Amino acid sequence: MGAFPLAKKAEARSGGVNTRSISYLSMSTLICNLPSTEVWVRKEYLTDHQSGHGEFVKGVWVSCKSIPGRAFYFETYLPEYAAMYDKLPISAFVSEPKTPEPDMNLPNLQFWNCMDYGVVAVQKQFIGSMHYEIMTRDYGNQTGTYICTLDNYHQDVDAIDYSTSEQPSEHKSHNLIELDSGQFALYPNNRMRIFDNSLTPEKPKDPDFKVSTVYYQVENGHDRDGLGSEENYFWKTAKERS
Repeated sequence: MGAFPLAKKAEARSGGVNTRSISYLSMSTLICNLPSTEVWVRKEYLTDHQSGHGEFVKGVWVSCKSIPGRAFYFETYLPEYAAMYDKLPISAFVSEPKTPEPDMNLPNLQFWNCMDYGVVAVQKQFIGSMHYEIMTRDYGNQTGTYICTLDNYHQDVDAIDYSTSEQPSEHKSHNLIELDSGQFALYPNNRMRIFDNSLTPEKPKDPDFKVSTVYYQVENGHDRDGLGSEENYFWKTAKERS
């Protein structure tokens, strides 16, 4: 109940406009919830790499932070310590308490840095149970299972968009994959293949696609229809009226 009087006061001071609500809507997102996935944390990441090498601590993913120009930062709950620890890269985690083989470094586990502060996590259900194969920088193809997708966008229309998160030719999705080798990876669509036992042929084609560069939209550049002056519920375009 305490928040409502404050919001009312802010609304009164601004002539009926709730500026408090507006600030919430326009603020950077920075962080998003994650599926509660059980992981093991390499303990050296919990000691700033000063000790704990070869040791592992059980955890559960809670959230993920997106800061432009950096790797995604994961926040993890550590039950045996009753504690939270965040700002760890994807290389800090394994699916079993042992050193994976191969043991890939961060640039092989996340291909691109975060593109903006705006971030959302979605689970693409249709492809969720399919078989994944990622193309790493240095370790060939690695197989795994889909968890979710982290996607960047420009979250604040009042802030200068210096990123490329919404440019068709530059935008990347970050698909979070649990690798069969024991690590986790964040890979874009054009560095992986997805196979379905029923839908995918035994020998699928190699994609010959080109990067999308077109901004698709349906209003500017077309005939002026003058639809704003129409009173009829079932209105007609200018071409239909002629």
